[in-house]
Amino acid sequence: MSSTLNKQPTILAVDDSTVMQGLIKRILGNDYEVLVADNAVDALSMIYHQQIAVLLLDVSMPGVDGLELCRTVRSLPQFQELPIVMLTARDGTFDKVQGRLAGATEYLTKPFDANTLRSIVSNYVKPSKSC
Repeated sequence: MSSTLNKQPTILAVDDSTVMQGLIKRILGNDYEVLVADNAVDALSMIYHQQIAVLLLDVSMPGVDGLELCRTVRSLPQFQELPIVMLTARDGTFDKVQGRLAGATEYLTKPFDANTLRSIVSNYVKPSKSC
């Protein structure tokens, strides 16, 4: 079986919580290749070295937070069209505006429903079905 024919789209989840990383892998792992990073530096390295279909970003992280990482990714010409979904416990209107201003495509509040996450991701990339 050739890996190029059945290659699943890659989702990168950036969250400093290993529990959240595991949850995202369980929710999306059947339809996508799910990579995880727990900080902005590792995330940027992965974005440069992998073909990422959707970027899932936690807002609250130590060091560089999700909003700053989102702004950084958006400032790079090759990633201007990359769908970025903010996943965060911050659910205020101001927080959502900040997310949009940083360049987020979508804003999903934790705790989120598994089907909602699947639906949002599939809006931007269709899962590849094995033949």
